[in-house]
Formats: sequence, C-alpha cells, structure tokens
Amino acid sequence: MTERTFSIIKPDATRRNLTGAINAVIEAAGLRIVAQRRVRLTEEQAKKFYEVHAERPFYGELVAQMTAEPVVVQVLEGDNAVAKYREVMGATNPANADEGTIRKQFALSIGENSVHGSDSLENAAIEIAQFFTDDQIVG
Repeated sequence: MTERTFSIIKPDATRRNLTGAINAVIEAAGLRIVAQRRVRLTEEQAKKFYEVHAERPFYGELVAQMTAEPVVVQVLEGDNAVAKYREVMGATNPANADEGTIRKQFALSIGENSVHGSDSLENAAIEIAQFFTDDQIVG
C-alpha cells in the first residue's frame, strides 16, 4: 500500500553536507521524495515537534540541537513507507544499526543520529502537516 511518511535530515548531517548522500540512500530503497525543503527550526517549532519527549531528561538538549543549524524536512512516499523508512534509517544507536542503513553510514552518536522518521501513519500525518501544506507535496 502506498503511504507517506515524514523525514528530517538533522543538523549533524546538514552541517556535513550529507543531504544528497542521504537522499540517495532513501531513493535507492524505493522511496520517492515528494516534498523537501531546508529550514531552520525555531525553538517553538522544535518544542512542539518533540513535545512527546517534554518530560524526558534529554528534551532541552534535543531542542537545542535541532535549532542550532538548518534541517531538511521531507515527505517520502512509497509502499509501506513508514516501515520501509524506519528500516532504511537503522537503529537509533548507530553502533547497533545494520550495515547500509543511514545511521550506520552517517550518524555520529545516539544523539546526533542524522535522521528522524515517523513511527506510525498517524504520526506521519501529524508531522507532515506541521511543515507542509497539501499543495507543497507533489507526488
């Protein structure tokens, strides 16, 4: 079933000019990038995006990290896109990520793990709507 999921190429990756390399991995996995733009998250945007983690001890650090430098927000489309992209991203801890995954190839650490991907169709729809309008998504 064709689905859409949300992706962020995080500051640790944009700082190292890895957007194209990460996009190549995404596309090689059979996912299409149907919307994409480079933005600098405001503190308000980052807090809203990660509000599910607000009670966690790493929340402040996460917000600071995500607002420090630009990110690339994306909508990906493909068969079972949510599960497929999570597979392509690899484990949060790059040391545990499978060979060939984005995090195995590019992540610096658990915190600087290069990419975010939605964990469910419901969250994908919520996350996409935070950054894109329907007319900005071109399938």
